[in-house]
Amino acid sequence: MYANLLLVLLIIVGLIGRSPIIATAASFLLILKLLNLQHFFSGVERRGLEFGLLFLTIAVLVPFASGKVSIKDIAQIFTTLPGILALVGGVLATYMNGKGLDLLKLDPQLVIGLVVGSIVGIVFMRGIPVGPLMAAGITAFLLKIFQYLAR
Repeated sequence: MYANLLLVLLIIVGLIGRSPIIATAASFLLILKLLNLQHFFSGVERRGLEFGLLFLTIAVLVPFASGKVSIKDIAQIFTTLPGILALVGGVLATYMNGKGLDLLKLDPQLVIGLVVGSIVGIVFMRGIPVGPLMAAGITAFLLKIFQYLAR
């Protein structure tokens, strides 16, 4: 019963915070629970992130498939400062996402803080939720800084 209430609360917060992704995700999980389909939870937990990343990657690659990105556009990545910085940013982001995934594997209850932090960022800072991996990557980075400073 407590889990249902928590999911309803997340739906409400997602609606108030104008985060349809959080509201939809919580609604989906609540529907699975109410239909007694909890046996799908382990599969969603195990493979959901992979499917989400797959669809995100497909969406990002659409301009390549549709021909909106030309060879000239690709060449600019390696010849202009914004392009080079975008390349470095992509490398750093994927590295941090990997560290975030490692952190979540070691300490899965951090997801609660990541979700609440994302909701606060959406509601009060007009942020856009991009998923728990980047938030976990930033958390892993901040933890390293605090560990370093605590020495």
